[in-house]
Amino acid sequence: MRAFAKMPHLEVGRFQVHRLGTVAPIHEALLKAERATPQHTLEQLTEPISNKSGGPRRFKESKPILTRVSGSQAALVLASLGPYREMLEPQRQHLLSFYRPMDVAFKVVGTGSVGLRDYCVYFEGNGPADALFLQIKEEPASGYNAYLPEAHPPHHNGQRVAEGQKAMQLQSDPFLGWTHIAGRQYLVRQLNDHKGSIDIEDMSGSGLAAYAQVCGELLARGHARSGDPLVIAGYLGSGDGFAQALGRFGALYADQTEKDWKELCRSRKAGKKSKAKAKPQEAA
Repeated sequence: MRAFAKMPHLEVGRFQVHRLGTVAPIHEALLKAERATPQHTLEQLTEPISNKSGGPRRFKESKPILTRVSGSQAALVLASLGPYREMLEPQRQHLLSFYRPMDVAFKVVGTGSVGLRDYCVYFEGNGPADALFLQIKEEPASGYNAYLPEAHPPHHNGQRVAEGQKAMQLQSDPFLGWTHIAGRQYLVRQLNDHKGSIDIEDMSGSGLAAYAQVCGELLARGHARSGDPLVIAGYLGSGDGFAQALGRFGALYADQTEKDWKELCRSRKAGKKSKAKAKPQEAA
């Protein structure tokens, strides 16, 4: 952050982390990482409606993780694409116009969004080989709200998240946007757009340290782009106090995660035992 504080704002805005391609272990791991392309998602989440080769497809149910949606509920989801399309830039609207929605599903999302609504819409352009998947994910108020009583609540939480991502990222999803369904606010984005998974074993030793440095640089760039690097650098100070605080937090968080995992394992074992005891009683 101190380095970004010394740069002109325009240079910060277009800064790229070149070390991603120059640090050998990271570069090799990134080359090996499997990318989640729309075609990959097509094979993973959909299935042919009939045995006809090249025919129409639909979402492949895997309850409770993925459940197809139809009727009035699907109509509400598809209707939300109208206001979403209006907030896109003209060139994005033009690109979206080449695709037509084929199916809608409800998808269970990660631990940070448990209990929130999340829909996926499968689109086709020039046949099944030209697939587009949009995720319409409910966005609640920020978790920081309780600690920032003087902050003004955003007009739309989906818009808040989308604009925050655009401010921090050098290049964002071209379909990133927001909409609303039945009074609830949603973020819209491509589903798993070219996300990559790195094998941690490839990052052992010096590679892991280099990977941590690159992650820190990317995080600093995001904050420098979306905030004032001079103010942030001043807050961090010239010493290593902030780094030590992060280290302590990381160690405590790791300990807590390990405790939570052990507790989860104990709960699962207790649940299996209770089910096993209940079965003879049910049979009786």
